Amino acid sequence: MIYTDNVTLSFGARVLFEDVTVKFTPGNCYGLIGANGAGKSTFMKILSGEIDTTKGRVIVEPGKRVSTLKQDQFAYDKNTVLETILMGHVTLYKILKERNDLYAKEDFSDADGIRAGELEEAFSDMDGYNAEADAGVLMSNLGLADEHIHMTMAELEPGQKIKVLLAQALFGNPDILLLDEPTNHLDHDAIQWLEDFILEFKNTVIVISHDRHFLNTVCTHIADLDFKNIQQYVGNYDFWYQSSQLAMQQKRDQNKKDTDRVKELEDFVRRFSANASKSKQATSRKKLIEKIKPEELAVSSRKAPFIGFKSERPCGDIILNVENLKKSIDGKDILKKITFEVRKGDKIAFVGSNSLAKTLLFDILAKEKTFDGGQMLIGQTITLDYMPSDNTKYFKKNIPLNEWLSQYCDQDDDQYIRGFLGRMLFSGNECLKEVSVLSGGEKARCMFSKMMLSGANVLIFDEPTDHLDLESISALNEGLKSFSEVMLFTSHDHELIQTVANRIIEINDDGSMTDYMGSFEDYLKKTGKTGK
Repeated sequence: MIYTDNVTLSFGARVLFEDVTVKFTPGNCYGLIGANGAGKSTFMKILSGEIDTTKGRVIVEPGKRVSTLKQDQFAYDKNTVLETILMGHVTLYKILKERNDLYAKEDFSDADGIRAGELEEAFSDMDGYNAEADAGVLMSNLGLADEHIHMTMAELEPGQKIKVLLAQALFGNPDILLLDEPTNHLDHDAIQWLEDFILEFKNTVIVISHDRHFLNTVCTHIADLDFKNIQQYVGNYDFWYQSSQLAMQQKRDQNKKDTDRVKELEDFVRRFSANASKSKQATSRKKLIEKIKPEELAVSSRKAPFIGFKSERPCGDIILNVENLKKSIDGKDILKKITFEVRKGDKIAFVGSNSLAKTLLFDILAKEKTFDGGQMLIGQTITLDYMPSDNTKYFKKNIPLNEWLSQYCDQDDDQYIRGFLGRMLFSGNECLKEVSVLSGGEKARCMFSKMMLSGANVLIFDEPTDHLDLESISALNEGLKSFSEVMLFTSHDHELIQTVANRIIEINDDGSMTDYMGSFEDYLKKTGKTGK
């Protein structure tokens, strides 16, 4: 068990949390949610001991081990994959290292022998002799090959490093597991396995995730970080959403009743306070007004942008035809035999573990990269707009946000631009921020704004939910569902794919593709990838 006792954290005048007292118990998985900037990751670091509190304390049940998903992909570059995973159990790894160092000594003394015996016993008690096999099983379940285990972390691709760090956190059956965005950049197979792992896990899990399906699948409780405090709800994300919306609406309804009642009483006092026959009634109502105080509703840190895409003209009969498309990099086939025809009303999700291949295909479709072989035909009626996963090139100029967006708007009207940005949560002077200093989530909202203004009838999105909070993801989800023309997209968000896509194209590991008509759940059933 782990709990906080009146934890407060402030940075100067800014108070992030105030008097947070909350308990996390074994056998439960807690989804820690809140708006971007609310302090979710900071709270996790307080729980892990990485950050000290301004006031209050964190209490971990004696003898219980806390394991954390590390965020720095480069911290273990000099270590092998096996070493990195074993480091997840700090005590076990220290014993292993000391034991190996002892046996490597040339002048092995009697004292060394006694110490080695002690270490062997402790190592055995911790099931250390199965550690390498256990690490290998974790790697295999996350989609890493056997040959990776003795490679250094520096030799791995970024996506592989993330899987190793996740294996590190899960290794050795920790008592308290802290996972900050564990599904980021994982393929669907790895996410499915992680869901099953957590469902079977008997200890305490606290997880931050922007994947609504993941939260709905694994969470027994939701820990809602808002109003500088944390409130727990029993149930998954959908249950929290319905409960919190209902509670907020009830408060609004009660406030309206109280406000209306106060207004009615004030009208009576105004009309009859000078009337001798009704002065007692007026006085009585004055006292009643003082008792009725509408609750001042605190301002939530949660805000949702408005996201809606409209095309200026419908797509014609010919939209996009791709035949035997091929692309190689450094002599290696990344895409081969890619053949598909896009039809009216298609909303196609591209899935598969090879993120490079999917991004490369989208770059080619958007004419940002060339292809080596095959054919690609785009219809004459088609206007296409593209949101790449890496949008850095759009934000290199040091210009204000309103000026940046005006580049993509036909109307030369700053008030219109500011109003548009306001709906995307850039209000007041935020419209004058330099675009080069925007956060990842802010840049994503800028890209949505650009695409909303484009009027394109074919939209391409490569991982559009990256950097977004849950409110923005929900808004985007609704915007994509309501778009009436054609869309191609990649995403690791299960609910987004399920509720938007009517067709699935899987890019296979060898660069080929398989086309599935129907929903994402249909695709999972056909391919046998559904979980427990």
